[in-house]
Amino acid sequence: MEQLERLRALCLELPETTERLSHGEPTWFIRGKKTFVTFADHHHDDRLGFWCAAAPGVQQELVDTEPDRFYRPPYVGHRGWLGVYLDVPVDWQEIRQIITDAYRQIAPKTLSSQLNPAQTPEPPSGTA
Repeated sequence: MEQLERLRALCLELPETTERLSHGEPTWFIRGKKTFVTFADHHHDDRLGFWCAAAPGVQQELVDTEPDRFYRPPYVGHRGWLGVYLDVPVDWQEIRQIITDAYRQIAPKTLSSQLNPAQTPEPPSGTA
């Protein structure tokens, strides 16, 4: 599946990131402990997507402005996590920024500081 392979490559390029199954889905962890992205292809109306950590307010803004691309995922949505559909046209540069932001939300500062400035996205806005 092309979307999974692209998502995997983006997650694994970040420092000290590993992948393993969690609840039956490929999931990416920082230092093997803290989840920052989960692939999702069976929990939300049989749509293909992923869930990720997000800065406060980002989930609500994106879901309100672009509900065809973003959603409030089950189980973790109440904590502000963002659901991102992958079965719609995807801007992979934007996905990279969303994943990097998710990483920064979860990673300790010592790891976040290893990212180069080009990997320091602003929180995603409702416009693509």
